Amino acid sequence: MKYRCAIVGATGYTGLELIKLLLSHDYFTLTALYGSEELPSIGEIYRGLEGVVDLPVHKADPKQIAKSCDFAFLALPHKSAMQIAKPLLEEDVKVVDLSADYRLQRENYEAFYTSHTDPEHLQSAVYGLPEINREKIQKASLIANPGCYPTATLLALIPFLPYIDNDYPLMIDAKSGVSGAGKKCTHNTHYVTINENIFAYNPIKHRHSIEIKEKLASIGDALYDINFVPHLLPLTRGMLVSIYAILQESIDPIEVLRDFYADEEFVRIKESPVDIKSVAGTHFCDIFATTHDKTLFISSAIDNLLRGASSQALANANLMMGIDEGHALPKIAYIP
Repeated sequence: MKYRCAIVGATGYTGLELIKLLLSHDYFTLTALYGSEELPSIGEIYRGLEGVVDLPVHKADPKQIAKSCDFAFLALPHKSAMQIAKPLLEEDVKVVDLSADYRLQRENYEAFYTSHTDPEHLQSAVYGLPEINREKIQKASLIANPGCYPTATLLALIPFLPYIDNDYPLMIDAKSGVSGAGKKCTHNTHYVTINENIFAYNPIKHRHSIEIKEKLASIGDALYDINFVPHLLPLTRGMLVSIYAILQESIDPIEVLRDFYADEEFVRIKESPVDIKSVAGTHFCDIFATTHDKTLFISSAIDNLLRGASSQALANANLMMGIDEGHALPKIAYIP
């Protein structure tokens, strides 16, 4: 059986990645693309799609979207996504939302983003980290796709929560390629600024900090004090997260990781520090960890546009529709 699939926000980077992934999918048929304006073909935005995908881009209208698909990916900014998700869900269209609109408890969302206009569906949304919520995802109609920084951080940290001394703050040093900032050019993403450069932005106060903190609390059943500092790298894609924690006792960190992720195809445990190039273009999350006395160092790497967004969205969609989770997820890195 094939399911009709639409992408809302198809002209952005995550929308483009979804298009590429769905081209090789055996059970989803890409039937419609939506954006902020009408275009005769998606190829007018991405010339590499000319002759491959010639679908027009329609202006996003919930009624039209609901008629065109059984399943919708929302690759939209926060606030815009919930305005589309709510009417789609009322028409029994299943949704994976790549924005932050359904990731957080209402109090936290409104403190860090804006007023929430769909509290009913916020209560039923499932946080789409398959390694943690696989069974809930399979039964869900609405998935809140995790942020890229939280994905890399949570996958690295969660196996160690039983061993971490919570009297000490967690230090999270994260670095991302420029595509994580989206298509709109700003001073920080201008070529002249980012080329041969690296710098922190929104240190300690970044909005992904509350997502990490909230999910750690729900999974670890404790409140964790975190200091999260993101940096921008002069790279197109990729993300590297380094985490520092204090342990309650001595452990073998590689053994902990291998035990926790023994049955996970898309988490690779490494015995030497991980790198971005080995995961760019894939759905893999690579993790390395080591200790000195009771100091724990963890390093994880993902492709921010794929495992941090679009391929994770597809993994969630596969689970929701009863398809093998790994179907059509990319495994070959962009090497060289």
